[in-house]
Amino acid sequence: MTITWPKTLPLPTVDGYGVHPGEAILRTEMEAGPARQRRRFTQVPSRISVRWLFRREQFALFEAWYRWHAKEGGEWFEIDLLGGLGLVGHEARFTRQFEARLKNGVLWEVTSDLEIRERPTLDGDALDIFLENDPALLLATIADLNTLVHQKLPGPMTW
Repeated sequence: MTITWPKTLPLPTVDGYGVHPGEAILRTEMEAGPARQRRRFTQVPSRISVRWLFRREQFALFEAWYRWHAKEGGEWFEIDLLGGLGLVGHEARFTRQFEARLKNGVLWEVTSDLEIRERPTLDGDALDIFLENDPALLLATIADLNTLVHQKLPGPMTW
């Protein structure tokens, strides 16, 4: 069974959000000359600092989901998180127990850190295209093409 973030709960807020990539490079200082570096891992988990604001009933749902579905935060689950590609699905789990504070007697502020298996990034071919072209122009062209195909062209032909 795949565990997913409850659809009835909000996603993390932008305030307090941070991406902390794991260390993939091993650096060795030399007695003389420049230090040597090498790549240790090809896939390095990243940590994401998250913050939620919950109403009372949402906080109750979160606590129960965290305890029973996320197994006190130890299970991997699917959640949409922000990154360079925008809001996309990630596989995440909690790295530490959440902290909750009552704000203004109304909202619960919940903070924690999530570990994600892999940060979604552009693949090699897309990177090459973006490096050789103006990204803003490419994105505008994609938006124009989407409008043309989905709004201006006639629907499928029926014979």
